[in-house]
Amino acid sequence: MRAFSKREVQELYRRLAETRPIPQTELEFINPFTLLVAVVLSAQATDTGVNKATPALFALADTPQKMLALGEERVVELIRTIGLFRTKAKNLIALSRILVEQHRGEVPRDRAALEALPGVGRKTANVVLNVAFGEPTIAVDTHIFRVANRTGLAPGKTPLAVEMALEACTPAQYKRYAHHWLILHGRYVCTARKPECPDCVVADLCRYGAKTGPAELVAARAAGGEPGALAEPPPVRGIRRASRAAEKPRVSSPRGRSPRPSS
Repeated sequence: MRAFSKREVQELYRRLAETRPIPQTELEFINPFTLLVAVVLSAQATDTGVNKATPALFALADTPQKMLALGEERVVELIRTIGLFRTKAKNLIALSRILVEQHRGEVPRDRAALEALPGVGRKTANVVLNVAFGEPTIAVDTHIFRVANRTGLAPGKTPLAVEMALEACTPAQYKRYAHHWLILHGRYVCTARKPECPDCVVADLCRYGAKTGPAELVAARAAGGEPGALAEPPPVRGIRRASRAAEKPRVSSPRGRSPRPSS
């Protein structure tokens, strides 16, 4: 598989950025702690399933202290619809206790401290650092792993290898939102079973050899009507420095989700 050139990588991110200028996580949360909880709960579960359970949980426990006060059995009742709910309830109580005892009830802005929490691995730590604190981290889940390998953008045999490859190739101005662009692209366009290649804005850059739909349509759709053309990267549009209000974590709403690219 031919590797992406720097110009092709730049163009891929430019197009994804143009489609979704300010992408957001689809997990609903109130503050860094509830974001951490939501991401822990999302392991081997869908964001939709997590979002159905967390409103009732967050209404009662939006801080580590309140989570501890609820107790493990009450947490189990509130998250029973989520896979592995007993293990996750145990982890939520344990990590809440550590946050209270070692971090004054605050979510640490430190990878090592986050990964030391029960139920928190590298991917979860990356999501929290990126979404809650604006760090340019890239969390590799199944969607990003698939997109990186299928397109040839950053192939790797493990999530860590893909993460390192994405860190190395992603231009600095795109790293803040790279995680979101890639995960949303994998979730809604570059899907596992049947990728929507004719609706893909980067199809002509993609190295995938089994594209769906007529080849001419795929190329024309991706290149904006000129099959095979690689646009000259213009100044980045739609990317602006986050305002202080935008940096403050808030509850994300389905109405605020980035739209699926139109045909």
